[in-house]
Amino acid sequence: MKLQTKYLAEVEIDDDKIIHFPSGIPGFLEETDFVLLDLPENPAFQILQSINNVNVAFIVTNPYLIYPEYTFNLDDSTIETLKITDEKQVAVFSIVTLKRPFQESTLNLKAPIIVNSNQLIGKQAILNMEEYSSKAAIHPISVEKGVK
Repeated sequence: MKLQTKYLAEVEIDDDKIIHFPSGIPGFLEETDFVLLDLPENPAFQILQSINNVNVAFIVTNPYLIYPEYTFNLDDSTIETLKITDEKQVAVFSIVTLKRPFQESTLNLKAPIIVNSNQLIGKQAILNMEEYSSKAAIHPISVEKGVK
């Protein structure tokens, strides 16, 4: 299907790549279906684009590229909602707030996006952990190199 996007104009997506967020994303509860799109020229970032609202899109990244020691446990409710049976099913993304200059951009480690990559079900988890910030610094060396 063709999809109008916030950052990439019109793109073709496969219906079987749509990620369903049963409860939406906090602040966007009515937006329940998204797709992950690659950000051209920088494989460290992706776009989490609503399929129903062109203006709802988030730049995301794998937080482990920047913070390899990042760790947390999912509560039973999240595991049940996402139908997780094996940790290999879990993909974790952090929303990026882009700023100029890029070095001032931040990463939300406090509320990661959790996706069951087999079932394509997602949820934004809110962590109750003081050590993680919603405005963690991005270390540009790792993302500028396009580390995978």
